[in-house]
Amino acid sequence: MAADLSRREALATALALTALPAARGDEKPKPAEKPAVIPGNALVVLVMDPLSKDLSCPCVSGYGQRDYDKFGKYLAGKVGRPVAVVYGESLPGALKKSEGKAHLIIGKDSVIRATAPGAKLEVTQLAALTGKDGKTTQTGLVCVAAADKAITPADLKGYTIYFGNAAAEEKSAAAVQALKEFGLEVPARLDTCATCSEGATKVVEEAQAGKKVAAVISSYAQPLLEGCGTIKKGALRVIAETDPVPFIAAFATGSLTAAERDAVRAALLAVGKDKDLSAAIETKAGFIEPAKKK
Repeated sequence: MAADLSRREALATALALTALPAARGDEKPKPAEKPAVIPGNALVVLVMDPLSKDLSCPCVSGYGQRDYDKFGKYLAGKVGRPVAVVYGESLPGALKKSEGKAHLIIGKDSVIRATAPGAKLEVTQLAALTGKDGKTTQTGLVCVAAADKAITPADLKGYTIYFGNAAAEEKSAAAVQALKEFGLEVPARLDTCATCSEGATKVVEEAQAGKKVAAVISSYAQPLLEGCGTIKKGALRVIAETDPVPFIAAFATGSLTAAERDAVRAALLAVGKDKDLSAAIETKAGFIEPAKKK
C-alpha cells in the first residue's frame, strides 16, 4: 500500500502542475432518431461506444470518430449473414431502436455489465478493444478549477466532489477508492453528474462563485471538453488519476448460439489484421482477448 500511495502521490503532484488539454465530456450531440432497418436474419450489433462517430462529434481531428458501420460490413463478411448496426447512448435506448433485438453489444465495459440485467439480457464478454495507444483501459481524472489552491486529493477535505453514476466505474467506484487511499472521507451518498461535461461545467461555474468543488471525469473525454467548447482552454486542472479500469468491450448476448458466438469472437480477434478497418475504428491492435479477472 505504501508503494502504491507513493505512486499516486507522485502522479498527483505531476498532474497538478498541468492544465487539461483539449476536451469535451461524455455526453454527445444526440444523433438524429432514425428507425433502424433490420433484415429478419440480421445479426444485430448495438453500439454504445462514446467514441463512435454517431455518438461523438468531430471536434478533435482523428479522435472520437470510430466507424462502426464499416465494422458491420466487415463482420457480415466474416459471419456470412447481414449485420445491422444500431447506435444508442444507453442500452435501453439502443434496444428501443432495435425493437429489442441484440446479438452483440459494444460499449463501456462497466456500463454494459451494470445495465444488461435490467434489460433482461445475459451477456458474455468476447473481447476488449484497444485504443490508439494499444490500451484497453481508461481512468478517472480528479479535476479542480485552474486557480484552485488544491494540489493533491488530500487538499480536497471539505470540498463538494462530483462523481459519475455508479455504472461509470472510472468516475465512481475507482474514484472513491483512489480518494480514500489519500485519506479523504467519502460520503456514502455521492454527489453525481450524468456526464463529464456537466461535472466540468459545475466545477468552473461553482468555483467562480467561491465554492470549493472538484469533479471526476473520464480520461477518454479529456481530449474533447475544450475541443468542443464546453469549457475554456485551461479552465480545469487534473490533480489525481484513478487506477485503470476496462474501457470498450464487446459482449455477446444469449441470442447467439455457441457456434455463432465463436464465429463472432474469431472475427473480433482478427480486426487488428485489417489496417483499413483498424484505422476506421481508431484502434492500434483491434480487439484482443479480455484480461482475466484477478
